[in-house]
Amino acid sequence: MNSLLKRQIRKYLPQELQSNDDLEQFLEAVDKSYTTSEEQFLMLQRATTFSSEELFCANKQLREESDSQKKVISKLESVIDKLQFYDLKNNRPKESVDSLKLVYFIDDQTKEIIKINQQKDKLLRNLERQNQELNDYAHMVSHDLKSPLQSIEALTAWVLEDYSGVLDGTGKENLQFIRENIEKMDTLVKGILQYSTIGKNGKDFYDISLDTLVHDILKSKDQSSTTTFSIPEKLPTIKGDKFRLKQLFKHLIDNAVKFNDKEAKTVEIGFNETPDFYNFYIKDNGNGIERKYFDKIFVAFQKLEDDYQSTGIGLAIVKKIVEVYNGEISLESEPKVGSTFYFSIKK
Repeated sequence: MNSLLKRQIRKYLPQELQSNDDLEQFLEAVDKSYTTSEEQFLMLQRATTFSSEELFCANKQLREESDSQKKVISKLESVIDKLQFYDLKNNRPKESVDSLKLVYFIDDQTKEIIKINQQKDKLLRNLERQNQELNDYAHMVSHDLKSPLQSIEALTAWVLEDYSGVLDGTGKENLQFIRENIEKMDTLVKGILQYSTIGKNGKDFYDISLDTLVHDILKSKDQSSTTTFSIPEKLPTIKGDKFRLKQLFKHLIDNAVKFNDKEAKTVEIGFNETPDFYNFYIKDNGNGIERKYFDKIFVAFQKLEDDYQSTGIGLAIVKKIVEVYNGEISLESEPKVGSTFYFSIKK
């Protein structure tokens, strides 16, 4: 059994419980579930990392092929410039041009473009397959993780209930610590599932009142909080789907409140629109982020705060949702002053 977990559980149990047969079964169940959960989660992280590396290499190859295509186009533009020396009306060249060589040149460049496009199509098909495999794997592992997590949660609840009279304060605190980590693991599993399915949800968009959606999110916040929210009198109604839009605003609002050590917290939501986009911002007076971490925060499993409750996947989900809506997301921030997240949604 995990030595730290075993030591902490046994250390604070009365002597008569340490030799209890039922307790031995409990420890064995925790051991099995804990080991299985840890191994499967590490497998999921490795798979996500490998897939990200593959996607990075594939994107790099696409850029290289795009640059190659640009060179071909440049050559064709040169051909066009040469063709302009022809007096097409009288069907004679203004300058001496080898017509046969020109035909061969155009034919070669056409074949090169066709070849590049075929390679690009193949690469895109491979990317789609890899993404599908990653999503399927995330579903499988996340599903398998739920059962041992539920078992550990139930077992610790039973121990706290059945042995509350003999456990001392430290023992109860340790069991509660286990339950808190189970909750974190469960949140992470749900986050992975959300991340892997964001781009697969139904494409049917419908009218969503952001006024109602944002107010519902704010109503769910702790009313005793010292946070002051500032929002426009009227947020727009846009075409989209409620699930993704709620995740988008909720993650950003939650982060604005959570990573804020000020006594009087403020969160401001605003927007403007252009002919093609709705442009939003969510501003806070929180901890702020150093510029060197601006890109890192949108990568899955990356955390800047030493917070055991943080999963490091929320902003990765936010970025993916914005991309689904053909928009962009950016950040302005200053440590100890606050942060402003800007994001756009295509109309």
